[in-house]
This record gives sequence, C-alpha cells and structure tokens, in this order.
Amino acid sequence: MATDYYAVLGVPRDASQDQIKKAFRRLARELHPDVNPDPKTQERFKEINAAYEVLSDPQKKQVYDLGGDPNAGPGGGGAGGFGAGFGNFSDIMDAFFGTASQRGPRSRTRRGQDAMIRLDVELSEAAFGTTKDIQVDTAVVCTTCSGEGAAPGTSAQTCDMCRGRGEVSQVTRSFLGQVMTSRPCPQCQGFGTVVPTPCPECAGDGRIRSRRTLTVKIPAGVDNGTRIQLAGEGEVGPGGGPAGDLYVEIHELPHPVFQRRGDDMHCTVTIPMTAAALGTKVPLETLDGLEEVDIRPGTQSGQSIPLHQRGVTHLRGGGRGDLIVHVEVTTPTKLDPEQEELLRRLSKLRGEERPIGEFKPGQQGLFSRLKDAFNGR
Repeated sequence: MATDYYAVLGVPRDASQDQIKKAFRRLARELHPDVNPDPKTQERFKEINAAYEVLSDPQKKQVYDLGGDPNAGPGGGGAGGFGAGFGNFSDIMDAFFGTASQRGPRSRTRRGQDAMIRLDVELSEAAFGTTKDIQVDTAVVCTTCSGEGAAPGTSAQTCDMCRGRGEVSQVTRSFLGQVMTSRPCPQCQGFGTVVPTPCPECAGDGRIRSRRTLTVKIPAGVDNGTRIQLAGEGEVGPGGGPAGDLYVEIHELPHPVFQRRGDDMHCTVTIPMTAAALGTKVPLETLDGLEEVDIRPGTQSGQSIPLHQRGVTHLRGGGRGDLIVHVEVTTPTKLDPEQEELLRRLSKLRGEERPIGEFKPGQQGLFSRLKDAFNGR
C-alpha cells in the first residue's frame, strides 16, 4: 500500500503550501537525530522528509494526488534517501537553525517614523476652513555631515572583519556533515562599513532634532479626530533616510453658545412666557453674522426653530448643515401686586381660573423610553 504523505505530515489533503511547510518544520525539529537519537526516530525523520519532498513540489504533488508515482521519470529520486531526498534544502536549514539571514550588508539609510501632533481650532475655523502655522520638533538631516554620520573630512570604511559583506560565516558539524551558517557581523552590526570618527553633531546617526514652522491648510468641515496628512514632514530616517509623514489631528474647542452635532449646530434661547405668547424677534450672533430669530406667537417650550444653511460646511460635498435654535419658555416666580392682578384678569378672560388640566401618556423619562424601545412597545 502506498504511503499516505498527508498523514505522515499530519495535514489534510486540501492543506496549503504554507500549512505543509509549517507541519514539516515542526516535525523536523522534534525528530532531529541530534535531539532524539532513537533509531525509530531516524526512520520517522526519513518518512517526513520523503513526504515533504513530494507535497512541496507542485508537479510531484499533482502526480501523487492522481495516484501516480511522483518519483518516477527524469530527475526522480528515491523516496527515503538523503541528498536529493531532502527536497528544499533551505527549508531543512530553516527548520534546524532558524530563518537564514538576508544576504548582503544592511543599508545605513532607512525611512523615518511618522509623527503626529494635535491642533486646536475654533468652531468657526472648523466650519469654514483656515490656514494655520504650527511648530513641530522632529528629526532632520544633520547639517554638519549631510546625513553621512561621519565627521567632516572623514568617511565610512569597509569593515575588516566581514570585508564589507555585513555577515560572517561559521562552520558547524552535524549528521549532514559540515554545515555553514551566517550571522550579522558583530563589528559593523551588519552594515558592512564602520565609522571610525562619528560626526560630533549627530553622534553618527546622520540626523538631529530641530524645531520647524509649517503651514497647514485646514479644510472646511473638519471635526474632532480628523487627521490631516502632511507627506514627508515627519521624522527623517537614520543615515539621512527619507522622512516619514506628519499627521495633524484636529481638536475642536468648545463654543460658548453653539454645540456641534455632525454638521448641524444647536443652541438654546430662553424667553419669558409673555414673549412666547405674543411672539417676538431675538437677535442671535451666528457664524455668518447677526441674525434675528423669529419667535412666532404661541411658541411652546421645547420647540425648535431651524435656520437652514447656517451650520458647518460639509467636508465632502457642497452645502452646509443647519443651525437649530431650541426655545425654552420661563415662568415668573415672583410677581408684584399689579402683575398678579393682571394675570388673574387674563386667566378670568380665558376661563382658566381653575383649569382641570390634561393628562396623557408619553411624557416619560429617558430610561423609561429606552426600556419601552427594547421591549418593542
């Protein structure tokens, strides 16, 4: 009976290449002869290697899935041998010794980090947009060494330990024979070069901190938490590398009269009951200037009067929100004798000397309304 390679690696038949590779590496570390010298373990190790050789090769895997012999034909080796039977040699090395290091020296020049600052704006500035100057403290290219990191008149030199390769090799012995592994050079930290005389201004980093003034355009309609991206205005990278981005986060300051809700603005005007009954006009200083709010006769406490297109500009698209004026009617608490007499005469004329009152449901508190909403009433 043919060997079930999927069962050998412990993966389903529809396993992806990534799942197959992970299963092989896990088993290879567990069954490595240096870890477990049991002869049965070595036979098991050969089995998982043979299984991985087939399942990691798309062509052999296809032949195997169709019931054919994946090791037949030109170039096909034995199922359990070492050498060609080890499949992808780099995967074996990764399983035993960890992921191989990247070949070649590392670059001293790297991209800088992004930065973010918070900017306070007034409601009118958020509504109509504005331009502001901001000061930022970020890393900039060192003017003394121009980002090279070496003192003026000097330069970086090739590392004499790794000869500029950025890595050193080490030969170890294993059951496979001599195995060569590489690691970053400890003298140059993998850069391939060393700086004998670092720049005294930046200490070899190629950048220094500096305060700059930038002009930021605030678009109309921004709100709390809106972030404006300034590309390339963040931190300069090590070695004078390209700068990251600067993000300006908007914080809208509270307004003494208006409260913003989305692109609409709300305010409350308090008027006496006589003005509510007879009607009046109340001056209001809006973001667009002085306007009069028309209080119609018979206005009740809690009514709203919309002033269209007097709110915040829509950030995306044209138009503006509305300004909603909420009316609050006050009842006098202290009356002189003449005022009391006038009110009594008014109540008599209106037949309201002993009002019965009208009771009806629906005047509930917030929590009662929420409870009814959840109960489906």
